[in-house]
Amino acid sequence: MHTKRTDTTEASPAGRFLTPANVAAWLNDVTPEEAGGAEACGMRWKLLGREQVERTTIYVGAGTCGLGAGAQKTVDAVRSYLDEHELDADIVEVGCIGLCSAEPLLDVQLPGRTRLSFKQVTEEKVGPLLDQLLKGTPPTEQVILQFRQPDLEPWGNVPFYDEHPFFKPQTRWVLANCGHVDPCRIEEYLAHGGYRALAKVLRTATPAETCDEVERAGLRGRGGGGFPTGKKWKFALNTASDQKYLICNADEGDPGAFMDRAIIEGDPHRLVEGLALAAYGIGASKAYVYIRAEYPLAIERLRLAIHQASRCGLLGRDILGSGFDLDIVIKMGAGAFVCGEETALIHSIEGKRGMPRPRPPFPAVCGLFGKPTIINNVETLANLPPLLANGATWFASVGTDSSTGTKVFALSGKIALTGLVEVAMGTQLREVLFDIGGGIPNQRKFKAVQIGGPSGGCIPSQHLDIAIDYESLKTVGAMIGSGGLVVMDEDTCMVDVAKFFMDFIQRESCGKCIPCREGTKQMLDALERITRARRREQGFEALDRFKGVLTIERLAEVIRDTSLCGLGQTAPNPVLSTLRWFRDEYEAHVFNRRCPAGACGELLTYRIDAEACKGCTLCGRVCPADAIKGAVKSPHYIIEERCIACGSCLEACKLGAVIAD
Repeated sequence: MHTKRTDTTEASPAGRFLTPANVAAWLNDVTPEEAGGAEACGMRWKLLGREQVERTTIYVGAGTCGLGAGAQKTVDAVRSYLDEHELDADIVEVGCIGLCSAEPLLDVQLPGRTRLSFKQVTEEKVGPLLDQLLKGTPPTEQVILQFRQPDLEPWGNVPFYDEHPFFKPQTRWVLANCGHVDPCRIEEYLAHGGYRALAKVLRTATPAETCDEVERAGLRGRGGGGFPTGKKWKFALNTASDQKYLICNADEGDPGAFMDRAIIEGDPHRLVEGLALAAYGIGASKAYVYIRAEYPLAIERLRLAIHQASRCGLLGRDILGSGFDLDIVIKMGAGAFVCGEETALIHSIEGKRGMPRPRPPFPAVCGLFGKPTIINNVETLANLPPLLANGATWFASVGTDSSTGTKVFALSGKIALTGLVEVAMGTQLREVLFDIGGGIPNQRKFKAVQIGGPSGGCIPSQHLDIAIDYESLKTVGAMIGSGGLVVMDEDTCMVDVAKFFMDFIQRESCGKCIPCREGTKQMLDALERITRARRREQGFEALDRFKGVLTIERLAEVIRDTSLCGLGQTAPNPVLSTLRWFRDEYEAHVFNRRCPAGACGELLTYRIDAEACKGCTLCGRVCPADAIKGAVKSPHYIIEERCIACGSCLEACKLGAVIAD
């Protein structure tokens, strides 16, 4: 559980300073008299941005990942420590900085000193850590880095943030504020340059010029196919209508993807500003954020950000005196994967069942409520503030010719350092997994990485040096997609991986079109048959097993060519990519009924090493099939015909006498 944050800004001295007039003056580089002069205004914003602190400030990573690791207990322990020692300090709950494997993260900044970050600070470690740090000697076993703050005194023998191996190779534009600022205070976002891009665009550019700038920058959609964003916007801008809509797709249904959630939790005002910029560019006066209800913390912080922006005159009517109006509405979805597809998402917002429809007409011409509509995902919109603040040339200077800017990835699976990373387009996959992610733990060998979720594909070890961009990944049967990276080691069965994703796709199919509804079921059945033991086959099931294997590739092509929407068309990708790169594993399952990775339990054969067995009878007592025989204190044995390969004996044996091969 997390502590609900309410908007306390309005009642604070900073909040009284944040009037619409003062905010507009600040964003337009004008210092009003009520701000107390230029020097006082500058210092005020410097303190609001916490570039300097007047008293001890303790930051706790309180995103969903941090809370899952126990961050709320850490916050409570910090409060108890401060009360017990009667210390005056600020506690700031920030979002995820990206290093999820080190959660709960706790940072401390003393007046005049740089900010220190500590890893895995559970509640029992809070007291000893603060005792030692407040004496001037940070505990070396927990400190991981310090932030580079030129005007403050650094700590000795502590690496800087931009020197840490996890952060050094990254180019953090979208994640620039995540983990650094309080996501619940608009003044911190403003003090770090927030809403300046919006003020600049409203003051100096027309909607058409805004679209041109985004198109020149080469920004492509970060949620799937990578369509050029500026070009997409122009379809809506050039369509005459009395009402246009902008939709932010924050549904994020891919297994292993949590980028959008972390961005909203850690820096919600960046999304709000991105929404305002995009809405201005296409001529929309109303925007929807379609977000899954399973993201309660992200929804709470986004609602607060919208309220704060409205109170400061950055949303609503006549924004910054420009004549531009915008209202933002949050629409919660029920977590249906198909609602990540544009037309299904639109139907859901309209109160209908989330099912795709044929295109054309495309949403940019006829979308929500029959009006021109643009759908962009969270990361695409979060790229807009730095892009439009610094210009197209600046943005296009990073990445490749066809894939500019950066991309955020979620690292999960068999990887040493799980979390969020943001790298320049064109970065090699090997650098992301081994230099940033720390490689495969426990001295295991890398086998593959699933990129792009169920719609993506698996990339094997021989292609680790491939550049991460839209075109390069297509050559190996993969796609960037939303940005999930699920890493697999030598103990992973690729047939089992394909079965997992096909099961997910089959369950999440909306059922509207036959190729997706029936085709994915047949593909899943074929995969389940080849991972099934011979003893479980009856009648003609052995024949059906071979028929499924012979037709699975043809079936995949039919599904891809005839499904109604993009989700169905990419549904066979997990099977096709694993077949392409790991055909030998399929052949072992089909012809030898053997799983080389030892992951498919039904194909394993269990035996007992007579020399290692001491006759403790534990294995026999847990066997549900009564397949294990033997006298007490004598070696036991397994009756193969009775064994159902449940693995209970393997788990129960404390001597390592049960062997599965």
